[in-house]
Formats: sequence, C-alpha cells, structure tokens
Amino acid sequence: MRIDPSRDALLVVDLQHDFLPGGALAVQGGDEVVGPIARLAPAFETVIATQDFHPEGHVSFASAHPGKQPYEAVALPFGRQELWPDHCVRGAHGAQLHPGLPDRAVTLVLRKGTRRDADSYSAFRENVGPDGKRSSTGLAAWLDARGQRRVLVCGLARDFCVKWSALDAAAAGFETYLLDDLTRAVFPARRAEVDAAFASAGVKVIEAHDLES
Repeated sequence: MRIDPSRDALLVVDLQHDFLPGGALAVQGGDEVVGPIARLAPAFETVIATQDFHPEGHVSFASAHPGKQPYEAVALPFGRQELWPDHCVRGAHGAQLHPGLPDRAVTLVLRKGTRRDADSYSAFRENVGPDGKRSSTGLAAWLDARGQRRVLVCGLARDFCVKWSALDAAAAGFETYLLDDLTRAVFPARRAEVDAAFASAGVKVIEAHDLES
C-alpha cells in the first residue's frame, strides 16, 4: 500500500509514559512501538497524537470507587465502566507524550478523557457519558476539512483506545487501517474478539512493512 501524504492521516494513540514500561498502566512491550512509529511519522503530512488527560478522581480510576480494584468493572447508570489504576493525570509526568515522537512530527495533539464523569477511549468520540450520549471530539470534522480520507491507526493499547479509535474512524466514513505491528494490547488473549470487531467494521489490519512512501 502506497502512502498518499496529502490524503492519509497517521493516528498515533496514547504514546504516554504511563502506558509504557514503568508507568502506572504499563502495556507490555509498549516501548517497542515508539521508535518505529517515530520513523514512520515523517511520511505523513497529517499526524494526530492522542493524549489521555484525566482530572484527579476520574470515573475510570478504581480509587474513585470505594471497595473496587483496578481491572474490575463497575455498573454505572450509563453503562459498564472498566476500572484502572490512576493514570495520565493532567500535569503529571505519566500524562506526557513520550519524547521519542518529537513535537515537530505531530500536526495535532488531541486530549481525551478530560471530563471527570466520562471516559474516552476513542479519538473520535467519548464513551457513553451521564447524558447517555457519545460526544464527538471534533476529529472527524477536522480530518474532513483537511481532505483526509484514509486513517492509519497505531499506538496503545490495541484492545482499548486503538480499537475504539479505529472503529469510530470507520464509522465516520474513513477508510481505516490498523498498523498491527505498531500496537500492543493490555489483554493479548482478547485478540480474536478485537479482530472480529475490526472485521465487522471494515477496518483493514495490515503491518507497517506493507506501506510504501
């Protein structure tokens, strides 16, 4: 597949210290994708880097739900919420983007999960919030205005924020590709379930070495 720099966008999901080894919510092998993503980014005119950016007491933190532990789930009035260790708290080192992806390579930094009462796995829409809706982040309209029609997704983690970003990109009408070798998962055992969701949504799973610039 040949990269078209003017119509293809690279979406780099959550390359942040807290998702890398030693971080609060480390994804095993997450550091392995930083260098390859940084080397790929200059082939694109449009590179979006998402950044989890939570307030203290965020709804996704187990510490905000007395008696609950990380990696459990809780039923909230507006749906099921996975619970995590406190992570990517705004202003903290763990929330910062990894410097291996230099600022000059990034066109847009999109912060998500900024509301205390709503989580946001996807770059395109928040999770269902107290109002029962998945609010738009505005990214789809931003890409449309720039003439982008294909979105290539990579980063962390494959089974959560990468997954939902790719699914929502496809739902918004973009031709969507997952760069499989440039992702890592929180729960690798769920791969078949995640792959089935990609297939159902029309997300094409490829590898970075399939790309030509």
